[in-house]
Amino acid sequence: MVEIYPWTYICSTIYILVLMAEHKHYVLFLCTGNSARSIMAEALLGRLGTDNFNAYSAGSRPKGCVHPMAIRLLKELGYETEHFRSKSWDEFSGSDAPHFDLIFTVCDNAANEVCPLWPGHPMTAHWGIPDPDGKYTDEQEEYQAFLKAYQQLEKRIKQFITLPFETLGQASLKEQLIKIGHDINT
Repeated sequence: MVEIYPWTYICSTIYILVLMAEHKHYVLFLCTGNSARSIMAEALLGRLGTDNFNAYSAGSRPKGCVHPMAIRLLKELGYETEHFRSKSWDEFSGSDAPHFDLIFTVCDNAANEVCPLWPGHPMTAHWGIPDPDGKYTDEQEEYQAFLKAYQQLEKRIKQFITLPFETLGQASLKEQLIKIGHDINT
């Protein structure tokens, strides 16, 4: 005997599947100063994941301005940079802030700090990237350090946006995020 599903069941199942596929994930990238790595990660996800993600960045102790070399690199890569600013993670911990699905720390200092309690209890992962803001012998060496950090973030974010979110369970997703963060090839 063939069982026929009622139309309401079929329609509600299709609606749920469409809703899951269309859900934009809210992602926050954290770094201590919010002046380079987290800004570049926000820019990258904003460009590469525009259909499925809303990207933000913040810092535990923001420097107050975006590093000029980060701005230069992003401009040279075709990004609009006027809206990027160094901001505190406090902006995103209030009740009126976006409810994040995922939060990534991109520097070791931020990963070891006590973070605010985020509404909705988002999934977190650490994607440590060496700090490009250091002491260099010349401008070209500094540029190369920022470019390397950008390229490492780009590889990770490209892996991230291809994950099948609609089919991964929470534990599998967390495992994949950790794997991306530990991948020595990034």
